[in-house]
Amino acid sequence: MWNYTQKVHEHFLSPHNAGALEDANAIGEVGSLACGDALKLYLKISDEGVIQKAGFETFGCASAIASSSVLTDLVLGMHVDEALKITNRQIAEALGGLPKEKMHCSVMGQEALEAAIRNWKGEPAMSHAHEEGRLVCKCFGVTDQQIIRTIRENGLKTLEEVTQYTKAGGACGDCLDQIAEILAGELGKTPRQELRPAPRRMTNVQRMQLVMRAIDEEIRPRLATDGGDIELVDVDGPRVVVALRGRCSQCRSSHVTIKDLVEKQLREHVSPDIIVEEA
Repeated sequence: MWNYTQKVHEHFLSPHNAGALEDANAIGEVGSLACGDALKLYLKISDEGVIQKAGFETFGCASAIASSSVLTDLVLGMHVDEALKITNRQIAEALGGLPKEKMHCSVMGQEALEAAIRNWKGEPAMSHAHEEGRLVCKCFGVTDQQIIRTIRENGLKTLEEVTQYTKAGGACGDCLDQIAEILAGELGKTPRQELRPAPRRMTNVQRMQLVMRAIDEEIRPRLATDGGDIELVDVDGPRVVVALRGRCSQCRSSHVTIKDLVEKQLREHVSPDIIVEEA
């Protein structure tokens, strides 16, 4: 289980300012459902540039919801120029900290805030990083400029930390060598093969434990929002058998849920070779 603070629990179970703002005049969207996390931030900004209202819609885990919730608290009453100075570390600190594996949720909040303010100013929807950067991680749409910025702002030192903060390299892993080169450049070191983590070798028991944790922390909360649930039936090497429960068990598109949510999340959090089957 992730070690969440009491603040994270509070904002996840009773999120502040949840929902769309009908009178919003600034909207920022980041992430995508295909990548597993998405945030839509709504702001009502006065003519003087003061954030008067804030709301959000988030598809993601407990950390994503909590980060979005506390972000709306932070920005209320701020001038947009001050709001733009908010870093992902401040968002995480406002929650009493986040597990290192969940720091990308605070980064998503920071990027949504910047996107919303650009929207209010009439600037292009994409950030400078997206416009100028070179795409590195195709799975999660992360550019080299996003990686560099995150390394600098958070003082990252390892490839694992970069993945935890940006999700880059967390799926297929094809971009890990590129990320290692970027990190080495920022650290002033010559890229080394050992920067790339050794392949993970797991026993079936270890794999089952990781699968159960991912189901409890990442998958079940998302299904619960629509009245659904999931039960782990079996783990045999990379083959994972599950059964959908609640409303999900009656859904005609259950195979989509299995592949686009369950399998995608388990491949990200457990192993990229996992195949999920419905019992």
